[in-house]
Amino acid sequence: MAPRVARLMLHVCFLGVESTGKSMLAERLAPHLGGIVMPEYGREYAETISTDFTPDALRHIAREHAARLARLRETRPPLLVEDTDVVMTAAWFRMLHGARDPEISAIPALADLHLLFAPDTPWVDDGTRQFVGQDRLAFQAVVEDELAARGIDAVLIAGTWDERRARALRAITRALEQRAITRRLDKAVAKPS
Repeated sequence: MAPRVARLMLHVCFLGVESTGKSMLAERLAPHLGGIVMPEYGREYAETISTDFTPDALRHIAREHAARLARLRETRPPLLVEDTDVVMTAAWFRMLHGARDPEISAIPALADLHLLFAPDTPWVDDGTRQFVGQDRLAFQAVVEDELAARGIDAVLIAGTWDERRARALRAITRALEQRAITRRLDKAVAKPS
């Protein structure tokens, strides 16, 4: 019975390059849909410790984010919206250090649904962001390549802020509806005849 219960939680990850609306939409959509947000540890690290993302710093970010995610997943919320995941940390490593890191690459991306935010929004310098212009587009290509290397088929979220909200909401709602159908089917199968 435990595997069926575990499937009922929907875990969605918002990812993409900097300044594309991931955090803003996660914070708005999760509560609207009865879910919770897993904040991006990399941002916390950048704001409180350093923006010098050495290999060891990125490995620490990946491990700490994974540990926090594991604790939050244990609470089994009906909807968990993760504001970036290990895919992004791996992409940061590749952008800054030119290669994939075996330790970070070994950490699984656990979301049921990945929403990839396109870099078609204005870039905003907040003191922690690093990739602008052509570097931003190169970063997006690295993120897409990292998703492909992990076999993740992400839903693209692009357009105006309103279009992004509508597309993300539609993707999450569809996934939640599919979970509800699965739950009803599981209950029907479990009923004694």
